[in-house]
Amino acid sequence: ELAATVKKLDGMNANPVSIPACPLMHGTGIWVGAFMPLMTGGTVVTLPNINFDPDQLWAEAARHKVSDMVIVGDTFAKPMSNALDAAAAAGKPYDLSALVFVISSGVMWSQEVKQQMLKHKDLFLIDAMGSTEGSMGRSITTRNTETATAKFEMGEFTKVFNENDEVVKPGSDEIGMIAAGGMVPVGYFKDPEKSAKTFRMVGGVRYSFPGDFAMVNADGSIKLLGRGSASINSGGEKIFPEEVEEAVKRHPSVYDCLTVGIPDDRFGEKVTAVASARPGHTLDERAIIEEARKHIAAYKLPKHVIAVPEVPRAPNGKADYKTAKQMAAGALGVKLG
Repeated sequence: ELAATVKKLDGMNANPVSIPACPLMHGTGIWVGAFMPLMTGGTVVTLPNINFDPDQLWAEAARHKVSDMVIVGDTFAKPMSNALDAAAAAGKPYDLSALVFVISSGVMWSQEVKQQMLKHKDLFLIDAMGSTEGSMGRSITTRNTETATAKFEMGEFTKVFNENDEVVKPGSDEIGMIAAGGMVPVGYFKDPEKSAKTFRMVGGVRYSFPGDFAMVNADGSIKLLGRGSASINSGGEKIFPEEVEEAVKRHPSVYDCLTVGIPDDRFGEKVTAVASARPGHTLDERAIIEEARKHIAAYKLPKHVIAVPEVPRAPNGKADYKTAKQMAAGALGVKLG
């Protein structure tokens, strides 16, 4: 579906030149960034440096006239946008004339960071929601078409089912699990138990359930909430970390954030944010929580904001919640079981 969207929009670019900014060990990098352009007769540019350097990325993109760039959410988009800002401020903007698409999947790509990138050129910013187990939805943002963070158009074979395997009604505010239909994998290698849980039949149709929860908006689009495996149970309420993280990152001093549940005698788990500051800024816990209050319900607000030099993430940009939880517990003097 994503390939068809790209091909339809990119009529001016019959032979794409792609640069995967994310590691090729990640499905987004190897499939969308490398295999897909090669199978359509294109060229793939790889970076010689194993460490992510946004300035090197933009320089190579200009040198090779890259048309398609593949990233993994804000983890890559933020430093890339900051590098564009710095180069423009220094009077040495990067040449983006050949660039048409920036495609992301795997990590949240916020509306604010998309707009920051679009200041430098009107591009097609394609945010694909999916996993190895299947494609689920997408959003396309340009200067003329703004898309809210975590809002996606459902794929042709995508459904959202509640716990009774009933389709969630648009605008109902009911939370359900996203199911990807169409091309569904046979199963996981030598793991029949996990295969049976993830790939199953509903109403005579076989679906993949990667574990993502969502609400269905009145217009039929999806509001992605996050993975159930990372949800926080605070006072009996299920809280999805990604929703809290995006609210915390609305504060101008916050560069990155992960949210974890820390053991608590009263609530079972208390919502705790682990955040890093933008260069030249310091984190004011109270101010950050009050800003988040404008965007999410009070029971979802973090009880604490733990300042760290760098939010822990894997090289592919994926959240390292285990390390973040250890950081938060250590700062609060809480012993993890």
